[in-house]
Amino acid sequence: MDGLLIDWGGVLTTSMLGAFDAFCAREGLPEATVRDAFMGDARQILIDLESGAIDIATFERRLAPHLRTDPTDLARRLTQDVQPDHAMRDAVKRLHDAGVKTALVSNSWRAEDYDGLDDFDAVVLSQPLGVRKPDPRIYRRALDELRLPATECVFVDDLGGNLKPARQLGMTTIRHERASSTIAQLERLLLPRRS
Repeated sequence: MDGLLIDWGGVLTTSMLGAFDAFCAREGLPEATVRDAFMGDARQILIDLESGAIDIATFERRLAPHLRTDPTDLARRLTQDVQPDHAMRDAVKRLHDAGVKTALVSNSWRAEDYDGLDDFDAVVLSQPLGVRKPDPRIYRRALDELRLPATECVFVDDLGGNLKPARQLGMTTIRHERASSTIAQLERLLLPRRS
């Protein structure tokens, strides 16, 4: 394996779902309010944001009634508990430094959500591309930028629905749950020839 494609939120950061639950606790909402909205009647609003069809202000204005909350600075409030996962970021840096080609593949909300991108040979964000995971085109774009075939790449995401199209393209996939197990799998797959 010569390439790593990896998600941002919930993989290189702490859990997005955990941040949504923390938002609900602060706002006095039932714990699953945000999750339920994004799986239900507010799903299209999220899709429109991540595919670049609407801007963040429109997203906040449209989403607020579904959450029964103020739209002011809503995106930041939803994600304020998201923190870097330093173990995962350090692992990406080690792999990159060892010669593994790396691509960030993320359904994006705001450009300022991303930092420390020097360890990526390619950064593929859904908004500017106009395509979001799990659409196979976003994975193909990352593979094109890395100039690698799918069969030589590993894709890591915390959402199973995003792994299926990567597998169908020929990639090896890892569902991220915790840094220790993901890093062990990445090192087994990507480092043998480089050690």
